[in-house]
Amino acid sequence: MTLNPVQAQSIKPVETNNLSTSSSPADLTKTFGDFLQKALDGVSAQEQNVHTMNDQYLLGNVDVSQVMVATQQAELGLQLTSQIRNKVIEAYQEIMRMQI
Repeated sequence: MTLNPVQAQSIKPVETNNLSTSSSPADLTKTFGDFLQKALDGVSAQEQNVHTMNDQYLLGNVDVSQVMVATQQAELGLQLTSQIRNKVIEAYQEIMRMQI
């Protein structure tokens, strides 16, 4: 069995993120804040969808299985949001405990 050497040109450098290195902390905070706001808007939209589905079910326009699926999706979204909030608070508390 013979081993072939690895060709140097076949190794590609790891690509970096599209974030520029000159971003200020304020820019990064704004980007993170926008991300969180979009996520919260998505959870809110899921809740509104569940309320609409419930109303449609009461009118006999949708099946109970559709209502249950929408309810479970909204519940999972709310649980995920709650866990993210807990992790953010935990990270903040850890940073505040750091010694300078």
